[in-house]
Amino acid sequence: MENKTLTGLLKEAAGKYPQRRAISVSGEFDLTHARLDELIEHAASRLVAAGVKPGDVVALTFPNTIEFIIMFLAVIRVRATAVPLNAAYTSEEFEFYLSDSESKLLLTSKQGNEAAQAAASSLKIPHVTATLPQANSEIALSTTQSDSGSVSEIINQPSDISLFLHTSGTTSRPKGVPLSQLNLASSVQNIKSVYKLTESDSTVIVLPLFHVHGLIAGLLSSLVAGAAVTLPSAGRFSASTFWSDMKKYNATWYTAVPTIHQIILDRHSVKPEADYPKLRFIRSCSASLAPVILERLEEAFGAPVLEAYAMTEATHLMCSNPLPENGLHIPGSVGKAVGQEMAILNEKGVEQEAGANGEVCIRGPNVTKGYKNNPEANKTGFEFGWFHTGDIGYLDSNGYLHLVGRIKELINRGGEKISPIEVDSVLLSHPHVAQAVCFGVPDDKYGEEINCAVIPQEGTDLDEAEVLRYCKKNLAAFKVPKKVFITDSVPKTATGKIQRRIVAEHFPSQISTANMPKFGA
Repeated sequence: MENKTLTGLLKEAAGKYPQRRAISVSGEFDLTHARLDELIEHAASRLVAAGVKPGDVVALTFPNTIEFIIMFLAVIRVRATAVPLNAAYTSEEFEFYLSDSESKLLLTSKQGNEAAQAAASSLKIPHVTATLPQANSEIALSTTQSDSGSVSEIINQPSDISLFLHTSGTTSRPKGVPLSQLNLASSVQNIKSVYKLTESDSTVIVLPLFHVHGLIAGLLSSLVAGAAVTLPSAGRFSASTFWSDMKKYNATWYTAVPTIHQIILDRHSVKPEADYPKLRFIRSCSASLAPVILERLEEAFGAPVLEAYAMTEATHLMCSNPLPENGLHIPGSVGKAVGQEMAILNEKGVEQEAGANGEVCIRGPNVTKGYKNNPEANKTGFEFGWFHTGDIGYLDSNGYLHLVGRIKELINRGGEKISPIEVDSVLLSHPHVAQAVCFGVPDDKYGEEINCAVIPQEGTDLDEAEVLRYCKKNLAAFKVPKKVFITDSVPKTATGKIQRRIVAEHFPSQISTANMPKFGA
């Protein structure tokens, strides 16, 4: 790769496509690539004047706003490390993340964030707000300095740690993941390449930008391609305005988690649009997409649905199904490795043949060099010269990866290892099931038993007996859930992912409760 920094790739795009639209805030204003570059440079000079030095860590907590994008890229531009944080965290959570990342500054919108500011205050971390009043003004920071520093002498290096994220901590305390300019540059190039993103493409951001999926796949890959992104005016996804934004800004694709695809499908079935934009493809990532949902999406919106596989430690993308002109996209598979080596290894580090299950392992320039201050996790996570994903899967004879499940999520029922993804797929193929998730629970006889939570399609009358009848017809007896929870929602993370561990802790505790509780998404 000629240019090994994200900053360099963005500069290159601004030079090549200066007058093309880069970012739109729906219903408010548009910025060209050249204008975005100017805003970033100016914001970077203000950060230098405020005392931010190379290697400093800067936390940012914003909705999906233009100020976040400019400040995030300005932090990276001055060779500091950006730490995007979920604005919905409690003050205790902010305190953990600010402390663990060793942040020296907190950036927020003009409106601020009470919980984040309380945490920063208790840690004696300064707080600065950033505002872009109009498209033709400069970013205003709430610092006392009126002057600007110089960034012309600052040269970004591939080894600079530009982004610091935490894993979602499904099984333990979240692990800190440092990502370099090289990691970022490699990943956005991989994404641009596999989806053939060009300056003619356009997308609407539906995912939070504090998460690697929305940030890397939606935003940064588009910008380095000279393409355009649109931010919803509310700063977050809304099913009621999604398609109007997609049409207004000539979107050619979008990427989302299965939960959001499901919301978009549900709205389509209840209140379809008069017409839909002609999309090149729809991308799904961050959780497994049931083949039946993939089929419904393709049928509803007339575009190929490409499932992908990603992790924070890989700076997002590891695998993707190809565009139709480049090969088959296979429902139930997350596709082929993109821009990195991939192998299926057994416990001894021996590579497995096609069709044999093992742990999915990767290595390449997009992969983090290791977790921060966590020698134990680094020892197990990078054994045999590969990064170990913690996922079980197999490669078919064509090199497509099929995931079986997380190592820690496989259900061991009396010695039989059961893939929860497989059971989910069967449940979701029932015409009256909208969402479903199965999970393991302790059992005296078998060690573990299968339970599942099912959300019925709106307007249908689905009960436990019907779900069990359907499972018995379509699954081997030992894979049939022992208990079915019919509910109207399941707990999800801030990014819309369903974590089996959380669901497994929640539903069994409700067995003696007459009415199922309601959870927010």
